[in-house]
Amino acid sequence: MAKNPDPNVKLTSSKGVTRTLDDWSTMFHLCLVVLPPRPEAARFLPIARRIFAQFGDADCRTAYVVVGNEFIARGVLGDAEHEALTLCDPDSEFVNSLGLTHLPAFVHLRQDTSLVAAAEGWDPATWQRVANEVAAAMRWRPFELAKADDPAPTPGWPV
Repeated sequence: MAKNPDPNVKLTSSKGVTRTLDDWSTMFHLCLVVLPPRPEAARFLPIARRIFAQFGDADCRTAYVVVGNEFIARGVLGDAEHEALTLCDPDSEFVNSLGLTHLPAFVHLRQDTSLVAAAEGWDPATWQRVANEVAAAMRWRPFELAKADDPAPTPGWPV
């Protein structure tokens, strides 16, 4: 079960900037799509893109977190790596600190890094609940996250 992460965990962007989780969240809530180090995780990119398009102008920072280094992140994300902030978790320190057990995951953290909501695996209803939490916190428009051509629900991959 997801829990408040350690605010001192360091995450490095795919551009080489390293900061603590607390530093990444100083100005805005974080709206994160966390992906495993597997090429098959790319099938969740359309879902992440919808989330980022919806909340990109809200008072939250949208980002990918990929378990792995910059090379792995680029392999999983392809061109999407240039579309949004990409954070790398090479030793799974962030994912473990957050208590995630399955990926992909959709996570909403407050500016103080406390957990608002999280969904593990791909379950459209659970991800919708997280999206609704983000929308409520940001006083933003709720939207229908799932689309007919999305992947089938799955528990995801163990961390």
